[in-house]
Amino acid sequence: MKVERRSLLAGAADAHGIVIIIDVLRAFSCSALMFHYGIRDLALVRTPREALAFRDRDADYLVAGEVKGVKVEGFDLGNSPADIVSKGETFFRGRRVAARSSAGTQGVLAAAAHAEQVILGSYMTAAATAAYIRDHSQVDALVRGRETTVTIVAMGFEGVRPSVEDERCGDYLEHLLTAGSGVSRPYDHLRAVWECINDPEIAASLRGEHDYRPKEDIVLALQRDLFDFVMVGRPEDDHVLVTRV
Repeated sequence: MKVERRSLLAGAADAHGIVIIIDVLRAFSCSALMFHYGIRDLALVRTPREALAFRDRDADYLVAGEVKGVKVEGFDLGNSPADIVSKGETFFRGRRVAARSSAGTQGVLAAAAHAEQVILGSYMTAAATAAYIRDHSQVDALVRGRETTVTIVAMGFEGVRPSVEDERCGDYLEHLLTAGSGVSRPYDHLRAVWECINDPEIAASLRGEHDYRPKEDIVLALQRDLFDFVMVGRPEDDHVLVTRV
């Protein structure tokens, strides 16, 4: 298996092979929680208008996401893991969701057109994601006689500025994917969390200075390996449809 690293929107547009788009704070932590609570699927779109159009066509849809971190007027949900947990399973079970975010969603849309597969990455699903890709790599080697290429893309702040939580999650995924290969990079989650909580933007959220991002979001998003599923997207017309595998 060949593992490559990229960052931001430019990195997503350049990614190839199996592509993991990471958005820890907060889009793909939200996605993982919504799948955990039983949503059927998730449509990722570029703009708020496109997200709202799904609900206009089908009232069964929930509309979720943000612009510059803030919940969009008319959306059912913002981009807060804490809000999702507070609503719980009864709110989400059996529903479909259309979502727009400033970083992760844009990265998935940029990568999906040319990626072999595109996977939504977060700490919550990291171990399951790595296991899924390792299995795929074994099939590639044994059946197709080829090496699997995996590109890990840390989306950062709005896809234009690196963020510590996405880069450290990328480190963790790389560590898991290369374990036992002789070239595995070490990973220390305690140190990663310490770096995150000392980041000025994250520290401000933990102090309650960001109305759009409650401190509980930080605590939830840094939890590793909560779920045993993978979030896989495929292009469909003007959106990417994500399902739980």
